[in-house]
Amino acid sequence: MSIAMLSLARRFSGCLTRFAKERRGLAALEFAMLLPMMMTLFLGSVEITTGVAIQRKVTLTARALADLSSQFTAIANADMTNILNASSDIIAPYASVQLQSVVSELSVNAQGQATVVWSDTLNGTARAVGSVVTIPANLAVPNSYLLLGEASYGYKPSYGYVVTGTLSLSDQIYMRPRQANSVTRKNS
Repeated sequence: MSIAMLSLARRFSGCLTRFAKERRGLAALEFAMLLPMMMTLFLGSVEITTGVAIQRKVTLTARALADLSSQFTAIANADMTNILNASSDIIAPYASVQLQSVVSELSVNAQGQATVVWSDTLNGTARAVGSVVTIPANLAVPNSYLLLGEASYGYKPSYGYVVTGTLSLSDQIYMRPRQANSVTRKNS
């Protein structure tokens, strides 16, 4: 081996030794390696927390639709408009255009089968009058009426970093009319 090669090997060896002992850039390197994981945890927790909060609002909306409707003996158009508009207030501060609210009255016949008597909606599709609705067995009391409040919300995360696409959040609740056996829907 020549003297030049030996000198080059010693210099290279010295550089490797100094590089191995150097600690000043270690924190930056560790931070760069942990940043993607930290961002995933942070943004994921924000997206999931927002989704859980919206789901809670959807549940409250479905409950309010059935509860408000159950307090009437007859619901006029103005009353129904107020009931449905209340759902927009409940979902706030989240965008109400993503919310679909449906309130329906169901008639349960002697065999325990429920059919739609009337149905109204805000931003959604009302149930067809006369259509059959499957209800829980413990609510299928023959010759009775139920009010069904339904709410659904299309949640699209702001960042889309962890949760991607649109999540369909929904809930429904059944209630019995409070003031009479059934709630009449007036078109006035």
